[in-house]
Amino acid sequence: MATRQSVEECIQKCEDAIRYAQDQYAAGTKQEHYHDQEYTDAMQKLEESINDVMNLANSANAQQRDQLHRMRLQLQNLQNEMILLDHDPDTVGGVLR
Repeated sequence: MATRQSVEECIQKCEDAIRYAQDQYAAGTKQEHYHDQEYTDAMQKLEESINDVMNLANSANAQQRDQLHRMRLQLQNLQNEMILLDHDPDTVGGVLR
């Protein structure tokens, strides 16, 4: 059974990953973005958080699973937005420079 503290720590880690990813996403939407490593790191943190949530949900009670499920949806939504953003600095409008 997942402890309350382990769920809270996981949620906090996820919220930190979301904040970092949102910052990187905002920077990535700007025309002049050169923070590719940070953008990649943010996406990696989201993926790690999703995996942590899924693993913890296996040992959680129903209420915790619901909370973790909602967090996973937030993480995946942001991850999808970041994937769909044309962030490659070598392209302009999807066309290679």
